[in-house]
Amino acid sequence: MKRRQSSRTSKRPLEVDHKSQTDLSAWRKRGRTDPEKSSQSHQSPGDQKNDVSGKNDSQEISLEKALSYFEKVQGRVSLRNNKALQKHLAAVESTALQHGLPPEGFEILLNVVLSGKFADTVNTRLLKSLIPASEIPENSVVTAVSWLCANKCSGSVQLLFLRWLITVFDFIDHKEQINALYGFFFSFLQDEKLCPYICHVLYLLTRRENVKPFRVRRLLDLQAKMGMQPHLQALLSLYKLFCPELVTITLPTKTKTYFKSSEGPWKAAMNAVRQRNQGSSPLTQAAFLGTAPPPQSRKRKWNTQLVLPASSARASGEGMEKYCDLFSIDETFPVEQLKTFPQLLQNIHRLEFPSQMGSVLTNPLLLHYMNCIRDESIYLRLYYWMGQMLQEECTWCVVDNTSEAEFKSFLETIYKGECFLQEGFPACEEFLYKSLPLWDGSCCRPEVLKLVSWISLSSSTEIRSYLYGPLAQLFFTSSLYFKCSVLESLKELLENWLNCNVIHMDPEFHSLNTTLSGLVNMVADLVHFVGRLSTVGLRLEKNSTLLLFFILDFYETVCDMYLKYNLPLLILPPAGVFYPALLCMDSFTLNQLCYIMYRYRKNLVAAKENEKSKKKVLQFKFSNGTYKEYNQYITAMVGCLWTSDVFQKDTHPQGLGMDEELLKKTLVNDFKTSFNIVYHPALLGYSIDFLKQIRPEDTTLNFKLIKGKVWDWYLEYLYTRGLEGLKVFIESSINRVSQASRRKAENVEV
Repeated sequence: MKRRQSSRTSKRPLEVDHKSQTDLSAWRKRGRTDPEKSSQSHQSPGDQKNDVSGKNDSQEISLEKALSYFEKVQGRVSLRNNKALQKHLAAVESTALQHGLPPEGFEILLNVVLSGKFADTVNTRLLKSLIPASEIPENSVVTAVSWLCANKCSGSVQLLFLRWLITVFDFIDHKEQINALYGFFFSFLQDEKLCPYICHVLYLLTRRENVKPFRVRRLLDLQAKMGMQPHLQALLSLYKLFCPELVTITLPTKTKTYFKSSEGPWKAAMNAVRQRNQGSSPLTQAAFLGTAPPPQSRKRKWNTQLVLPASSARASGEGMEKYCDLFSIDETFPVEQLKTFPQLLQNIHRLEFPSQMGSVLTNPLLLHYMNCIRDESIYLRLYYWMGQMLQEECTWCVVDNTSEAEFKSFLETIYKGECFLQEGFPACEEFLYKSLPLWDGSCCRPEVLKLVSWISLSSSTEIRSYLYGPLAQLFFTSSLYFKCSVLESLKELLENWLNCNVIHMDPEFHSLNTTLSGLVNMVADLVHFVGRLSTVGLRLEKNSTLLLFFILDFYETVCDMYLKYNLPLLILPPAGVFYPALLCMDSFTLNQLCYIMYRYRKNLVAAKENEKSKKKVLQFKFSNGTYKEYNQYITAMVGCLWTSDVFQKDTHPQGLGMDEELLKKTLVNDFKTSFNIVYHPALLGYSIDFLKQIRPEDTTLNFKLIKGKVWDWYLEYLYTRGLEGLKVFIESSINRVSQASRRKAENVEV
């Protein structure tokens, strides 16, 4: 009884809460000092068959015995009728699925699997149980790879091992020793079955110094033998980015998927383990992530990569001394030590990006590096990683993915990275093109529309087919608020493109007029598309004031493209937008329209003056149709706000012009003088308030009193109410007011 009690006491540190990860470091240290374990260590695996009837006090103790059993296996062992092997194998599987395996267990199990001591059935079950609870030691992977040289295991086990290595690559604590085995992995390319997975491993490991002429020749020979395989193209593309002088062949610019998914049974299991271990202690969380705990999430593949992994070999002095000569660690600067902008400037030539490309998105210093150093290999790695993650995590494309909150967080992280870099990610653009036709307009709406605002206007055909088409269908069948959100996103898309592409153009250097013409055409397509959406949207929403605000907000950017962005393009709003805004019931919309038309005037006058002075600003001229349409709109606005003759003089085909006989049938007295800034429905409230102020005793509200000097007073009254758009429009478009304002300005100067 005393011995059993002392035995339990000695094993008590191994009792880990189910919410925490399994830790066998204490067991490995005590294994040589515990007398009870020492006596058991002399037993052979065959002798241990009889020692399986007793049940362990906890699951962790069962795992301890299982690992000890596998570590001592000598020779080949059969699964049939071997209760000890069956029990210990089940213990490993159960613990792995519940809490994941500790770092100490991987070297033991990998050695067993790849040494060929068991049949493929057992090896396959063990490989599928290699689910990390925290991190995977690099030395365990290096030892496992060395077993491949001995060729003790079957080809199917080798293939499954490579798939596992690709899946858990981000869990390996550091990669220096694995990268030293680059040539060994490369030699396996000759195996046609392993080739796709070897290419994937090499893609993750490749650095500039790994690109050699003989390797390029080998890949080209394989491509000539196998054809244009995506996995070979991926590796060649990466080689070409590092050393373009070595890879002279032309490769496809865009490949939807370089590698097939290798995650097999591990992804779902790792997600489940991660979810169970979320309640672990801060120390455990820090060990799991390398540096700091992540947001609460069940996903592993993208959000664990958002934290820079700490390299244990680099962090410890012993490790650095051990590997310094072999790997030349001091030639590169570890990114996890990069904390300040001065550090970035001092070490910008020595930085090496982490294998976890997702960590770049949340690190402003690394994003600064991407802006300063146009290293295409970084963009290619990020393109591949992001494309894979978006494809696998999309909640409306993947049937069994229900975690919308996590996908929202991922999309928001991508958007913030795009805002920082001031450009969109090609992988995100391709994802939108593929997924928007399947999108319901509800799932992750704000995040998706934010990403739409960073799509590059590089191909009119793609944008019309994959962006405008799906957005139009959703726009016409969705709510008012969705329509407003789409218009806001398209406005930001236009502004982002103008800011990033046009404002930096030097107007004196435009020899490639065909290229500029293409850019102008693409912007014109976007503006015309918004015009069509706006016209139909206003009809569907019965000229909603809220919708009008977002439409006119878009045209505030359009009206200034010539002067503000040096783009030789001016497109007026369609009649289906202009006239509802002109006849609106609220002063805010009318004021906004007046300001827009004032800015159109400024831009058109500047363009006309440049044409007359024969300045070769952008070597483009506006068509006469633009000037004609603008004059028609101005005639209608002046008729509505000043002369009261809009119904007689509006000549626009979709305008307000009416026959006098039809006007008489309206039974409106003095219809020729009854529609101006006094009677306009948007300004009628101001007229009433103005009359009450100048004639408080008069209760009849005689609007005819507003004429002559009182008219001028009324204008000043409107200006004091914040209608600056109305003010600048009247002063620029009405001759009498314009002359009076100039004289007033001259008097102020004197």
